[in-house]
Amino acid sequence: MLIHSDFTSSYLMAFVMGLFSSMHCIGMCGSIIGTLTLSLDAKIRSSKPRLFAFVFNYNLGRIISYTTAGALAGLLSQVLSMPFDHDLGYRCLQIASALMMGSAGLYIAGWFPRFAYVEKTGVFLWKKLEPFGHKLIPVKTPLNAFLFGTIWGWLPCGLVYAALIMSATTGDILKSAVTMLAFGLGTLPAVVGIGIMTVSLQKLARQNRFRQIVGVLMILLALSAAFPWLYPMRIQHHLM
Repeated sequence: MLIHSDFTSSYLMAFVMGLFSSMHCIGMCGSIIGTLTLSLDAKIRSSKPRLFAFVFNYNLGRIISYTTAGALAGLLSQVLSMPFDHDLGYRCLQIASALMMGSAGLYIAGWFPRFAYVEKTGVFLWKKLEPFGHKLIPVKTPLNAFLFGTIWGWLPCGLVYAALIMSATTGDILKSAVTMLAFGLGTLPAVVGIGIMTVSLQKLARQNRFRQIVGVLMILLALSAAFPWLYPMRIQHHLM
């Protein structure tokens, strides 16, 4: 019997989605990490190695929160799919993931600004967590930076929600968590770079042509989710 692993179970593609999401990360998270960086002591800001330690801890905390959310998404998908046929439930999640990714691609390209309304779904939780983040500012130690990052990871973000739906299609709590870990690692180059090369990266993010290219790549990624048999890197397994 021939079974193939579909697109949404690929950690590589989750990582690529994180890379594509970077343009949104620069715009949305750039101001946050920029503010945090400026709140650091001048001696820390003047030392690239020390500054990197703080920026790294911000992002380590953020990615741990993504991974936790992925595990919760995997658990929720298992509970919700119990009354339904497994293949049907999986396919519905797969289509939902593709629609979210396609919408995110249109948003990044500047062709679907209303996608931003998706982020309102997480506002209630964020209002509960935000006060704890404010108590950590100004950030004075790498530990404070890490703790702030764990809160920052729950900031409402449509692209994170798209990745969570994608992770839920793995049908496994651990795989769902690892998928979100891969997504978070994909966002690292841009978000860490923001703290080190803020001006250059923000200029790149403002270029419409560059954003459109990234948006189109995200849409192609969504098509791979909707039609996994088109995905050339899918892995096939043989059950003995």
